[in-house]
Amino acid sequence: MKAIQFDLNIPKYTFSKAMGKLNPSLYVNGPFNCLQLRDVKTPELPTDEWIELKVKYGGICGSDLNLISLKDSPATSPFISFPFTIGHEMAGTISKTGKEVEHVSVGERVVIDPILSCEARGITPPCRECSQGNYNLCNHMNSGSISPGLLTGTCKNTGGSWGNYVVAHQSQVIKLPENVDDANGVLVEPFSCALHTVLQNPPQPSDTVFVIGSGVIGICVIAAIRALDISCKIVVLVKYSFQAKLAKEFGADQVFFLSRRQDYVSEVAESFQANVLHPVFGEPIVHGGADIVYECVGNKKSLDDALRFAGKGGKVVLLGLASVVDNLDMTMIWLNELEIKGSFAYGMDVYKGKKKRTLQIAVDLMEQNKVNLAPLITHYFPLEHYREAIAAASNKKKQNTMKVVFEL
Repeated sequence: MKAIQFDLNIPKYTFSKAMGKLNPSLYVNGPFNCLQLRDVKTPELPTDEWIELKVKYGGICGSDLNLISLKDSPATSPFISFPFTIGHEMAGTISKTGKEVEHVSVGERVVIDPILSCEARGITPPCRECSQGNYNLCNHMNSGSISPGLLTGTCKNTGGSWGNYVVAHQSQVIKLPENVDDANGVLVEPFSCALHTVLQNPPQPSDTVFVIGSGVIGICVIAAIRALDISCKIVVLVKYSFQAKLAKEFGADQVFFLSRRQDYVSEVAESFQANVLHPVFGEPIVHGGADIVYECVGNKKSLDDALRFAGKGGKVVLLGLASVVDNLDMTMIWLNELEIKGSFAYGMDVYKGKKKRTLQIAVDLMEQNKVNLAPLITHYFPLEHYREAIAAASNKKKQNTMKVVFEL
């Protein structure tokens, strides 16, 4: 089968990291990059509790782009096995089942919860985090019956959605109802990242929240708040007009444009009924601000703004996968007694009094017509055109890009 794989080769990595800073296209097009379209064997079922999925759609995530452009922190490398087929966002059809698989069968349309925790790894008894439902915080993501990998799409045994076939443990499989199409299916995973964050850090109806970033995750945060019928005020910071339009359509109350000038600082502060103060030198600060800030970008500028626009005693929730950030001013954290929360992927969350996998809650909301994310998909590409697909995903302004998916 065809698959796009990432293979760590230190000389190639070193060359690409150096040259890619001068010409980013070399991360994908250069003769020495770590990314290759290959003919590979279809992944085998690790045990009889696993299924094989024929992928229909495989999404390109911002974390995939960070990987390709070699921006990931080496801290995650113990939880990856090479070479691996990229891709953890997927929708498809079950094409094979192991002898011990129950409750799902060949031909069913499904999505995959890609986290490879204790149950998928055949580890018993499960670690404390998994036993409590926090399987995204599993202590065994580099051990068990399969190779290291935080997720499907970072493990050499499972395949990934940038290939024709993926294997998954039966516990990872979630069925798609008839009224949830495959376009929504491939967005269940990114929506679940936002949904988990909101369920873990829910706004009160009287709160004002600030969403920084209006890529797919930022829009999904807005969509999750509204799908959960939370009537708080939502203020959003965007870069492009097409993002502003989607933010409004999904339920934002006010939208502001990020600019290199400081105009947006005063405009956003005014929406919070806050004051802008000017230190003797440096960036302006905001006195007053949002009750909750959802930071969905992960760069120095967005983190600075997240801390700047949080109100006293407020909360900053980090979804943007920030890694190493130089010269980040931490003053507002202690000065305003801010609560800083990280959010990784999804797990078990409570919805209407019942504890379920976050991805199942996402599918339930789609089935109830609480949310339709299909408009977020702006580009479809065959696997062979992966260079064009990555270029479209990397150049949002040029191509008005939201979500790019491979159609297999």
